[in-house]
Amino acid sequence: PNPDFDIAMLNDYAHSKGIKLMMHHETSGSLRNYERHLDAAYSLMNKYGYDAVKSGYVGNMVPRGEYHYGQWANNHYLYCVKEAAKHKIMVNAHEATRPTGLCRTYPNLVGNESARGTEYQQSAGIMPHHVTILPFTRLQGGPMDYTPGIFETKLSEWSDNKSYVHSTLCGQLSLYLVMYSPLQMAADLPEHYEKYDDAFQFIRDVACDWDDSRYLEAEPAEYITVARKAKGTDNWFVGGKTNNARQTTVKLDFLDKGAKYKCAIYQDGKNADYETNPKAYTIIHRTVKKGDVIKVKQARGGGFAVSLIKQ
Repeated sequence: PNPDFDIAMLNDYAHSKGIKLMMHHETSGSLRNYERHLDAAYSLMNKYGYDAVKSGYVGNMVPRGEYHYGQWANNHYLYCVKEAAKHKIMVNAHEATRPTGLCRTYPNLVGNESARGTEYQQSAGIMPHHVTILPFTRLQGGPMDYTPGIFETKLSEWSDNKSYVHSTLCGQLSLYLVMYSPLQMAADLPEHYEKYDDAFQFIRDVACDWDDSRYLEAEPAEYITVARKAKGTDNWFVGGKTNNARQTTVKLDFLDKGAKYKCAIYQDGKNADYETNPKAYTIIHRTVKKGDVIKVKQARGGGFAVSLIKQ
């Protein structure tokens, strides 16, 4: 609690702008303490129109001897999801256990972290191949909040931190397709998106959930390319992420026959590289139809994204 945080004023202001706020419940691993306040916390969210919570479990579990992946903690995660469902609240849990299909039973479990996401690329040196492993492992159990969308990958550009995210800018765009989650983030600073507004257009356009998914090519720890059809529309989006530099050929045989699509291709620029030149990108606009082919060059640690809007 903070006396300077006016929950009613801030929430009313957000709603006046057409924005919903999420509430953050950081437990610091003290699960029993959180459970004692859980009903009051969810009721407070109902009162002010919050319908999603990001719960966190940073640090060692309290009491000592319990662990994030232990049965006691797993029972707690399930309890929170079930109680949240009673309050019609969505849960996006960070530092919790890896899900195993639980969101099929409780669809209000809208996302989980539960693996090393983007922040670990800059803080722990996680390399690009890690990203192309997760779709075959962690994401088999349910959606992942990978915290994508970092455009200014070198933290030294705006702080004293010399570390950096091991990805190109277009590699970050690809994550909105590769890392499935019906609750997505734009995890960078607003002023960074203003600098690269033409690339940010893809984040504006891309959907969060899908009616169809087609995995076009994949090799664990090397590359993955997926096409997804936006839920309730005829629009498609394609994303590809790679470890090493490579060229990808996308055959648009999944599009509707006889239709034309407005196509925008966001790809790594000439001499792009996640380490030496991460922000080099080009955007190509064209009109395409079923059966057409798109050829895209991906940089080391890079990727690409394509929007296909039916005309």
